[in-house]
Amino acid sequence: MEDKTGPSSSSSNADKKRKRVTDFDSDSQLNDDHDELLSFEKSLTFSDTLVALRMMQAQFPKLEKVTVKPFILHSQLYSSVKDRTQVDQELELLKRDKVLRVFKLNTGQDDHAIMFLEDYIQQYSLLSAGGKMKDEYISLLVNAGIITRQLIDPNVYWFAIPNIGSILKGISQGRKELLSFLNRRKYKEMMLALLEKKRLRFSPLDMRFHLRDLIGSGHLQTCQTPTGIVVRVLKD
Repeated sequence: MEDKTGPSSSSSNADKKRKRVTDFDSDSQLNDDHDELLSFEKSLTFSDTLVALRMMQAQFPKLEKVTVKPFILHSQLYSSVKDRTQVDQELELLKRDKVLRVFKLNTGQDDHAIMFLEDYIQQYSLLSAGGKMKDEYISLLVNAGIITRQLIDPNVYWFAIPNIGSILKGISQGRKELLSFLNRRKYKEMMLALLEKKRLRFSPLDMRFHLRDLIGSGHLQTCQTPTGIVVRVLKD
């Protein structure tokens, strides 16, 4: 995406667009909580799926007790790019070009996690070695949680995201906690800037992660007001 926003003429709009994209790749931006807050409220939506994915990859919550590479929920993409047909089409192209890998999550709902292939292979270089895997390699990968056996056919394996078990529980509990919090408010709504500062008790993931998920899945909706963005419950 950086090539598309390279050096430009004196156009201020082009400069602003380039700055928005490169800001998400800047280490100094990611280390500044105030700037991160502003980037979320001011850049809640995008017109490009890959830009949205890279932004959410960079802003993936820092987890203390779990080591897992950044992933993005499919529902979060729907909250960031309003044209769902465009999202699905661009996602298929990115999968075909081996930029991404998509995983079905065992949450009891139709949840899918999107991970950049570079992140997946970086941590598990054995997967990129290629060639025929020996039985001991398969056992190693199963024990590490990198692949899982299919229940119907034990000779068929699925790729998996290791160490994600506790996070799956946090996704479900965080959804319930956030919806319960908003439902207890008089008008079932709250300013985004204030809501994002709230801490969840039952999820290791941050509020921003759950907000994008619930907005994209249609449980929450946002409304622009003169004082900022309001988040309200759309359905329980």
